[in-house]
Amino acid sequence: MGHPGEGGSIKEVTMSTTQVTSVEPFVDGHGKAVVNDFSIQVATVNGSGSQTANNVLMRSIFQMGVPVSGKNLFPSNIAGLPTWFTIRASKHGWIGRKKEIDFLVAMNPETAQEDVAKLEPGAAVVYDEPLKLNTLRSDLHFYAVPFDKLVGPVCPEAKLRKLVRNMIYDGVVGWLLGIEFDEIRKALFKQFGPKKAKAAEMNWNAVLAGRDFAEKNLVKTDPFRIERMDQTAGKIIIDGNAATALGCMFAGVTVVTWYPITPSSSLVESLIGYLKRFRVDKETGKATYAVVQAEDEIASIGMVIGAGWAGARAMTATAGPGISLMSEFVGLGYYAEAPAGVFDVQRVGPSTGLPTRTMQGDLLKNAVLSHGDTRHPMLFPSSPEECFTMAGTAFDLAEHFQTPVFVMTDLDLGMNNWMSDPFPYPETPIARGKVLTEEDLNRLNGFARYADVDGDGIGYRTLPGTKHPKAAYFTRGSGHNEKAQYTEREDDYINNMDRLSRKFETMRQHVPKPEVVLNEKASVGLICCGTSRYACEESRDQLLREYGLETSYLRLKAYPFTGDLSDFVSRHERVYVIDQNRDAQLLSLMRLELAAEEIARLRSVRYYGGMPLDARTVTDDIVRQEGL
Repeated sequence: MGHPGEGGSIKEVTMSTTQVTSVEPFVDGHGKAVVNDFSIQVATVNGSGSQTANNVLMRSIFQMGVPVSGKNLFPSNIAGLPTWFTIRASKHGWIGRKKEIDFLVAMNPETAQEDVAKLEPGAAVVYDEPLKLNTLRSDLHFYAVPFDKLVGPVCPEAKLRKLVRNMIYDGVVGWLLGIEFDEIRKALFKQFGPKKAKAAEMNWNAVLAGRDFAEKNLVKTDPFRIERMDQTAGKIIIDGNAATALGCMFAGVTVVTWYPITPSSSLVESLIGYLKRFRVDKETGKATYAVVQAEDEIASIGMVIGAGWAGARAMTATAGPGISLMSEFVGLGYYAEAPAGVFDVQRVGPSTGLPTRTMQGDLLKNAVLSHGDTRHPMLFPSSPEECFTMAGTAFDLAEHFQTPVFVMTDLDLGMNNWMSDPFPYPETPIARGKVLTEEDLNRLNGFARYADVDGDGIGYRTLPGTKHPKAAYFTRGSGHNEKAQYTEREDDYINNMDRLSRKFETMRQHVPKPEVVLNEKASVGLICCGTSRYACEESRDQLLREYGLETSYLRLKAYPFTGDLSDFVSRHERVYVIDQNRDAQLLSLMRLELAAEEIARLRSVRYYGGMPLDARTVTDDIVRQEGL
């Protein structure tokens, strides 16, 4: 049989339906092998157990030192609808979604024909033999595999076969791509863990069955290969929700209140696991934290506001629909000035929308959430490492400024697996902000809760239980003066709102500054936030290589924006703002703050289809607007 890495002519094989009459082996359109630079898509059905096989395949490539990322596109029902898992291997380190699929594993009869129709010529297809997909096109590399025949001897128990049969394609794909089987075995046993060794062994036998079938019956004609590199040493694979949960624990969270909602539920579920493991008093065996699953999102944010006022580091995690319900309580947090951490894992709206698709659609809403005049700080993490570090930043900002702080992740970052550097251990002490102690009150002989003593808009506070008669124990969401006394006087209200506005302006000096890459040759700039980073960075490379267009780059990490934004826009003739929503929400926020001559330089690039943003979409839109 032909084998990856061997040359020679193509042989006729009885059991293979590979189209071999006019296809040269191992070459792309330029006569070269495609090594460590392609995407794999596995098309299955939800609830079939394919996630395990997909994660094993992804981790195997990662363990061979090849930069890799995984994207899971799944339905919002429990089981039975189509699901796609995309693995991208990139020797260049690009880990955003690739629009084109190069290697398809077609396991779902309902979508198989459409999946094949979407492929570019020269792609490879591993498929379930009864589907007879090789009859659809003559410009693809087809590999038929009798999965049902192969799984029987491996898994005698019929009810488990639909789960185990997925591991067979790991063996087939591993052989075709040259993935080292020692790495597949290592990834598989890591996935199952030591407590499921028997199940792992059965699945490993399924991998071997796929490998043996491929070795005996398939002839490789496609150009795609995985070869060992050294680009992942010391890195980890983790999803953004787990990284955020770790960040919250290290930041000292003590109260967690939540209501389950996709795609944020796994954030709190992960956090509960970490807290049970690391936040139990060794002497008493009692938890040093409280987790409450509330009756709804309204109750959860109310508990967070109350706990923050009482001195706890408190948080909730939710998504767009939950944020909508939280509006009035968030306004209370803003006006009464109580710290709160709100982690918004954004999904597609409006209404129920597409619960399992990604979007950056809550930017405008969260910036001014609640009725009346409000403005809230937001953080925009783009990676698991930033999910970890910005969780701590969010709690520090919330306490320093005594206000709700939003951490704006999205489904792509939160629920998908990402390659990441290990997280830095927090070295700075927890910052509680302007909290007065009993000693302070004795020295000052009292204080005014909402007075702007330092000119930064931030008042001093005390915590309930402070043993001093002048300590403040109450707050209010109705009209109040500097001493927290009820009032409806016009001047008191205006003074208070102006102070809150000064506080927001002070935040500009404290929020994380953007990442800026200036190119002295560039008259065009690109601006993005969050996970748009990966498409934006790769698009810059495409624009330069394919069109000779030099660009600069700014990635926002926080709102309110710092002066770096205005400086960047002023340096360029045209600035493209990348939005993952229909209404250009990031650009709209910028328009609220920039001068008219700066606004005139802004251009919009928008994608709102629910898939993770890809570089080619950004590149094509900029090329169109530039007239290239």
